[in-house]
Amino acid sequence: MIAAVFIGPLLVASLIYSGNVGWQPIGRTNNGRLLTPIVNLDEAGDADLLSGLTDGETDKQWLLIYVDSAECRESCREALYRMRQSRLMLGKTMNRLKRVFLHGASAPDTVFLDQQHRGLITINHNGIGDFLLKRRPQDLPVGGLYLVDPLGNLVMYFDAELDPRDMVSDIKHLLKLSRIG
Repeated sequence: MIAAVFIGPLLVASLIYSGNVGWQPIGRTNNGRLLTPIVNLDEAGDADLLSGLTDGETDKQWLLIYVDSAECRESCREALYRMRQSRLMLGKTMNRLKRVFLHGASAPDTVFLDQQHRGLITINHNGIGDFLLKRRPQDLPVGGLYLVDPLGNLVMYFDAELDPRDMVSDIKHLLKLSRIG
């Protein structure tokens, strides 16, 4: 009986951990949508997906990515503003996150970006934007933000309507738990 008291919880925990039991916790604490299955952008079939996104500066940083193929109008500028403010709200950990804007064929207004969004990486998406849009949860609208970890894994999608404080809460939680980047 005494041995069962000590060994019983270990057996139950190992069964739950191994996934042999159909029980999954029902509560969740994230506000963004976790993207499953996890896709590594380097191994997604196109070796050059991250070629423009990673350099010596961003190799060990998380990436917050916004994709817009059209000319950057009001919704695009609002998304870029949310990205900037969300990064600033991270406080002392904001250097662990880089902002990336993947634009289409029409080049963005560089004067506006230099004045309002210093440090934003802008890249013509050439395929990675289309790849990311396919990975977006289909029940959520286009125009949200993608979070990529330092290893190149596509981790989360944040809806365009999500309150930036909720998005920052998720990012802070991930940065706190992460030992990379």
